[in-house]
Amino acid sequence: MYPPASLSLSHPALLTGSCNSRKGLNGACSVHEYTGSFRGQAVRFKMTSVCGHVMSLDFIGKYNNWDKVDPAELFSKAPTEKKEANPKLNMVKFLQVEGKGCDMVVLWLDCDKEGENICFEVLDAVQPVMNKPYGKEQTVFRPNARQELDLRIGCAFTRFQTKYFQGKYGNLDSSLISFGPCQTPTLGFCVERHDKIQSFKPEAYWVIQAKVFKGKESPVTLDWDRVRVFDREVGQMFVNIAKTSREARVESVSKKEKAKQRPQALNTVEMLRVASSALGMGPQHTMQIAERLYTQGYISYPRTETTHYPENFDLKGTLRQQANNPFWADSVKALLAEGLNRPRKGADAGDHPPITPMRAASESELGSDGWRLYEYITRHFIATVSHDCKYLQTTISFSIGSENFSCSGKTLISAGFTEVMPWQGITDEESLPSCEKGDCFTVDEVKLLEKQTNPPDYLTESELITLMEKHGIGTDASIPVHINNICQRNYVTVESGRRLKPTNLGIVLVHGYYKIDAELVLPTIRSAVEKQLNLIAQGKANFHQVLQHTLDIFKRKFHYFVDSIAGMDELMEVSFSPIAATGKPLSRCGKCHRFMKYIQAKPSRLHCSHCDETYSLPQNGAIKLYKELRCPLDEFELVLWTSGARGKSYPLCPYCFSNPPFRDMKKGIGCNECTHPTCQHSLNALGIGQCVECESGVLVFDPTSGPKWKMACNKCNVVVHFFEQAHKVAVAVDSCESCEASLVAVDFNKARSPLPGDETQHTGCVFCDPVFQDLVELKHATMRHPMHRGGQARRQGGRGRGRGRRGGGGRGNPKKPKDKMAALAAYLV
Repeated sequence: MYPPASLSLSHPALLTGSCNSRKGLNGACSVHEYTGSFRGQAVRFKMTSVCGHVMSLDFIGKYNNWDKVDPAELFSKAPTEKKEANPKLNMVKFLQVEGKGCDMVVLWLDCDKEGENICFEVLDAVQPVMNKPYGKEQTVFRPNARQELDLRIGCAFTRFQTKYFQGKYGNLDSSLISFGPCQTPTLGFCVERHDKIQSFKPEAYWVIQAKVFKGKESPVTLDWDRVRVFDREVGQMFVNIAKTSREARVESVSKKEKAKQRPQALNTVEMLRVASSALGMGPQHTMQIAERLYTQGYISYPRTETTHYPENFDLKGTLRQQANNPFWADSVKALLAEGLNRPRKGADAGDHPPITPMRAASESELGSDGWRLYEYITRHFIATVSHDCKYLQTTISFSIGSENFSCSGKTLISAGFTEVMPWQGITDEESLPSCEKGDCFTVDEVKLLEKQTNPPDYLTESELITLMEKHGIGTDASIPVHINNICQRNYVTVESGRRLKPTNLGIVLVHGYYKIDAELVLPTIRSAVEKQLNLIAQGKANFHQVLQHTLDIFKRKFHYFVDSIAGMDELMEVSFSPIAATGKPLSRCGKCHRFMKYIQAKPSRLHCSHCDETYSLPQNGAIKLYKELRCPLDEFELVLWTSGARGKSYPLCPYCFSNPPFRDMKKGIGCNECTHPTCQHSLNALGIGQCVECESGVLVFDPTSGPKWKMACNKCNVVVHFFEQAHKVAVAVDSCESCEASLVAVDFNKARSPLPGDETQHTGCVFCDPVFQDLVELKHATMRHPMHRGGQARRQGGRGRGRGRRGGGGRGNPKKPKDKMAALAAYLV
């Protein structure tokens, strides 16, 4: 959540009297009302907050259809519209209710580009309902250009290359071939390092190692001042020269006191770097933990570019809260007793104070990863007000013949901040012999060692974050998102040590961009765009001119990319298999009646090589043939999608899934939502009653689930298990008189029948029939990727009758006529 925005509105610092607090209509934001002074006048304040962005930017509906819209139109023709970022919060209505009748609005959001954007979102919501000013009216300009640029550029390139390559290759193993003005340069850094590794040729070199000793002391190993040579014969020549002398003469002994500086105050990028390199936690995961610690009050706001404490920051009070923690209590108490050291001067970005602990905590409170991040943040804060680490560096220079050698060592004087950050401490090194200029040591050995140059390793997340910050790719808020995206898209894999190794797909994409237009992947063009956007923020450039100029550039790049796509395709052909040669035969095509191949790699789909057609399938589950049954509309063999043994399953027609046969049907639905009036697999035949959890779903019988019979909601992840071990279960024609749900006919084996008496058959309502009340069990489906639902099943794991909602419309779509002939007539019309 972002810090509070004040809505006629003010900041708590303006409070002079008592405050009345209440929850807003959305239940998420509190409203605080009080009387205070503003610009010399007594006024009534109303203060509230927002939860992140109020609005999001998207294209209007028809331009979100990938099949009907040319991606080139997204640069100029496609209108955009603002939509509520989280419709469930009703943030716009909430702001308008609270802002109605207000005279002024005071905004206290992030002092950065994201915060500025949210300011305008709040203004757009409340200005229409506020009182009009009596004097000269002021209008606020400077909207946010970054959102629209990224939307138009990213969507155009992503749609084109996704459709182009997924239609040709079957083993790309990525559901989206995405492009992003920040995401693509991020991938480019990883591939650039990969290319250096692949092109690296090891080279042999030679060094001289000498060992000397004095009296009975242990030998000391010396480093050669020439460091290394790349010619063995030259190295041997220097060895021969050194071997002419049996003594090593001390030429100088220098001792110098040095200091290792305490760290600057902690900002987001440094926290992400350390979390990845030292804690083994990815940037996205780190930010999720940091935000949780912030909302729970353990740390300050974790998104900041600032590394300088404000002058009024209570360093001593913040430190005093840590005085009783056993891990650093001694260091804290010593600092409080002797006085805090003045923190190093850092950079003030004008957004938020550095990241600091806000109250004491323990591992039992925070959990493993939460504690590890909190511990680092706390130790870092203590280190910033501690003293520098001081040590003595001693260097002894020797001459053996005409060749010079040296050795050096460090001796700790005072640990300073490394007491609380021991991983940065000065390690104990082998002590050097006591000597003076002119002393002579005996040469123990002089030998030539052969070594090889080594290639660089793959980029670590920490190194990648440093490169992104250096080149201005992303912000403290978006850097984790860009890195997470290239992992999710299967462009890189995270190896041991949090190193990012590009996949074949990631490598081919970057090499393809370089081949067609290197500026699409180099960080330079994004950096140039960021400079223009900063000029808008400073009021030195016109928003519309910058937006149009940048879009014109990328529109021309897009057309050139489309015309030159064969260059990237040549690279794809080398690394990936044609779609016709991928997958295994599964089901028959309704057009040519030949077998189509099931391609399991993301995105899973069916391909008919004879018709050269590809058909989409539901993702994140298993697909198998459904009894060789065919769709009555198009003759395609049905397939069965299942999310697992305890989850949902439903049949679907591959053709209908992408080409809805009826006007009331959407793309991407199976037979459990199909409104065909007579098909035995449709919603009309197998629908039982309205879902007991969600508003729009229907519980549909799964005829493949026996003997552990179940019905599942065709919208949410609710599953109802019933009539276990029954011989046969079927949906009856009649409906329940009480709740209008379809009746269910159940046939049990005589030896295992739970029905009263010797009965084996019974037809009734699963919600209302008392005979069925102990045979129905409501659970949520076990999904591989569960839907995000706020509620829990009312009888999770328990047995009981769950009732349908009265008047819920029974099976099928409640708006459709229940009479079979009426339904058929509607279908034919």
